[in-house]
Amino acid sequence: MPALRSTRDLGLRPDHEGKVRDLFDLGDRLLVVATDRVSAFDVIMNDLVPGRGVVLNVMSLGWFRHFADVVPNHLVTADPHAFPAPFAAHAAALGGRSMLVRKAERFPVECVVRGYLAGSGFKSYRASGTICGQPLPAGLRLAERLPQPLFTPTTKADVGHDEDISFAQVEAAVGPAHAAVLRGLTLRLYSEGAEYARGRGVILADTKFEFGLIDGRVAVIDEVLTPDSSRFWPADQVVPGQEPPSWDKQILRNHLETLTWDKAPPPPPLPPDVLARTAGRYREVLEILFPEEAAAWQAYL
Repeated sequence: MPALRSTRDLGLRPDHEGKVRDLFDLGDRLLVVATDRVSAFDVIMNDLVPGRGVVLNVMSLGWFRHFADVVPNHLVTADPHAFPAPFAAHAAALGGRSMLVRKAERFPVECVVRGYLAGSGFKSYRASGTICGQPLPAGLRLAERLPQPLFTPTTKADVGHDEDISFAQVEAAVGPAHAAVLRGLTLRLYSEGAEYARGRGVILADTKFEFGLIDGRVAVIDEVLTPDSSRFWPADQVVPGQEPPSWDKQILRNHLETLTWDKAPPPPPLPPDVLARTAGRYREVLEILFPEEAAAWQAYL
């Protein structure tokens, strides 16, 4: 299927355009479309990763099914033919990359969890021996498993950079009771997701979740354990002290780190091989973790 930069290219008018997703406000529901835009360091690239939006959407559908008995989610349907007008008329373009969801009262925090030493967590540990102010034992190496998963929440920024916040700040933002629920769900979903992935030869190094209230209940919303929100590593290729190969956009991040770029717009152009390798890695991890979903939506990949 052709890559999709924006639903505006289909003649549609989204109510909100995020880094990756176009949103349509349908009253008590939203239509969420995962485009093939890609962001890194909170900057939207000018180049597209073909099929990336389908992988993100289908991966989330797989995890929604897997976690159905753990936490509610906002999904109504992913069948593009069941979408209301005018979206059903664009079923071929929207299929696989979109879902109709219930609108939630979103909590204004990103629930980040880290199970391995990587990325900004490794940089922080190397500088101070801590991650987000939480001390860790000395001598840990890059890609090494942490003694226990860490809940390291951040602000939720629609533009610009998310900022690390303490658990006390989460309590202040959402209330102590909801803060405790968010932390507990984040750690449980990570642990159960990591166990599922490990059984398929994949290490889930870290990830982030978003939650909201639907009918007064905490529900997981947005994307769940995708290559865009998570670090996935092949378990048989992780060597502590070395950067593991990844099934996520770390390929793209690693390339950008080699450039003289201040991580602010405008972004640099991306080589075709970086885009192709990133697209291939996205598709590969979907097929490993959720082969049935990948097969069901193959026509859109």
